[in-house]
Amino acid sequence: MSLLVKAKSEGTGIVQVTPESAGWKYVGFAAFRLRASEHIRLASPAREVCVVVLSGAVSVEADGQSWKDIGKRKSVFEPYSPYAVYLSRPEDVRVTAHGTAEVALASAPAKGTLPPRLIEPRTMKRFARGQGLNQRFVCDILPQTEPAEHLLVVEVLTPGGHSSSYPPHKHDTDNLPVESSLEETYYHRLNPSQGFAFQRVYTDDRSLDESLAVEDHDVVLVPRGYHPVVVPYGYDSYYLNVMAGPKREWHFKNDPAHEWMLRR
Repeated sequence: MSLLVKAKSEGTGIVQVTPESAGWKYVGFAAFRLRASEHIRLASPAREVCVVVLSGAVSVEADGQSWKDIGKRKSVFEPYSPYAVYLSRPEDVRVTAHGTAEVALASAPAKGTLPPRLIEPRTMKRFARGQGLNQRFVCDILPQTEPAEHLLVVEVLTPGGHSSSYPPHKHDTDNLPVESSLEETYYHRLNPSQGFAFQRVYTDDRSLDESLAVEDHDVVLVPRGYHPVVVPYGYDSYYLNVMAGPKREWHFKNDPAHEWMLRR
């Protein structure tokens, strides 16, 4: 099975990943494009959900609660944090657009122990990671310091000509505090939209080794292994990461062959 999930160029549903389609246990992901007044509905038994308003404005209704007209940015490439809504095992979710909008739904198994809440942009930590042509810009949407049962959600902007998720790192082994076991999806966007980027997913023994050319709206699955991204000159990259695993901690191991550059 390829680790690349190609996006649909037309229609409401852009891309969808389920634990069944990915062949793993935790992460679910879907992205939608909505026109004004258009809505989507999601039944989500036994799963927590993080609704991320990627662009445009929407209203979110779930189990008798609602959050009206949330979302301000026009594009994921604007230097602003998104709005998001965390829902713990909702029976029914409805997202309605107030104009053209793009929405992502991240999900993972949950017991339903936490209250639903709006996650506002001002609460999200933004920071730069890396130096030189390895610099990228991170926004923690749902980090491990904020309440959830399994989900971790983060977005990253990478300028053209830069590398990202680099040096290559992995998080596929339950060996805390050195490394945690987390499945991951990368939802890629490119600006301008006709661009492309490259992502490699590989293990130490090369039993898994795929190099993927990703286009706008594609998803890359990372069940295990290292997973660097390289962005060609002239095109900026955005990706939304969803991670989940048996323990909600993000600890990673760098590829020893490339870790030397951190000591320069």
